[in-house]
Amino acid sequence: MAPSLRPLGRSGLRVAPFALGGNVFGWSADETVTFALLDAFVDAGLDLVDTADSYSYWVPGNEGGESETQLGRWFQRSGKRARVTLATKVGKWERHRGLAPATIQAAVEGSLRRLQTDVIDLYQAHEDDPATPLADTLGAFARLIDQGKVRAIGASNYSAARLREALDVAGRDGLPRFETLQPEYNLYARAGFEAELQPLAREREVAVIPYYALASGFLTGKYRSEADVGKSAARAGAIGKYLNPRGLRIVQALDDVAADLRATPAQVALAWLMSQPTIAAPIASATTVEQLHELLAAARLSLGAAQRKQLDDASAE
Repeated sequence: MAPSLRPLGRSGLRVAPFALGGNVFGWSADETVTFALLDAFVDAGLDLVDTADSYSYWVPGNEGGESETQLGRWFQRSGKRARVTLATKVGKWERHRGLAPATIQAAVEGSLRRLQTDVIDLYQAHEDDPATPLADTLGAFARLIDQGKVRAIGASNYSAARLREALDVAGRDGLPRFETLQPEYNLYARAGFEAELQPLAREREVAVIPYYALASGFLTGKYRSEADVGKSAARAGAIGKYLNPRGLRIVQALDDVAADLRATPAQVALAWLMSQPTIAAPIASATTVEQLHELLAAARLSLGAAQRKQLDDASAE
């Protein structure tokens, strides 16, 4: 049975409560794997795929645009574009850095071309651009919506103060507002989101699509010691910061709840996120279809009040 849909703010768009991260497309997932992941994802009844124009510029030999290109090829090969709520981003890639109107207009044309589609369902500002007035940025997004190239807009990596200001400017000037927010949020990284961003999202009906939902893989329970981290050079820098008493306490709680529910720690970590106020769909990526199916099962996992409290208490900062 397909999971129930959740609203993306006031946009009218509704999505299943799990988003597939496209950061691995054209990098740790080659074209064959990317296509298999996307087929498995939509065939399981889910729809939100999140990428960015900059993915994956950080890989030696890549320059950016690879993820969108892979996704576009899959749209053409599969004919499943209508089954996907497509989210991409602008503003962080050196080729189109910032959120000036001319930059946004040039960037969207490139994204649409790589994605081989006529419209982006959710176009997100990848990071704040303090040098460009918010009214100018929102005005540029308004023109894209008027042109039929974008359906709704969102913000990623905005502070509570700047998101509030952007929402106020949109209301004052009759411009489209950010309907979604994409922050870092997971069982380990809680305070930065819960202190100010979460109350604001609740107040303004902004849907939240958190990234690093599994804390770079730490919340899968795969990494419990320095020796475990040493097995993956790619993960070493990202995982090390979680290997402390609090991090290990969280993993133990995930183990305990997972045993109760006959689930895995990763499924429990995602289900905890899905149960939090304002969350529309946590983002996680996979590099095998088997791994993806494990993560997708989180959308059908129901945590009881005692289990949520156990996880809350273990992860309290």
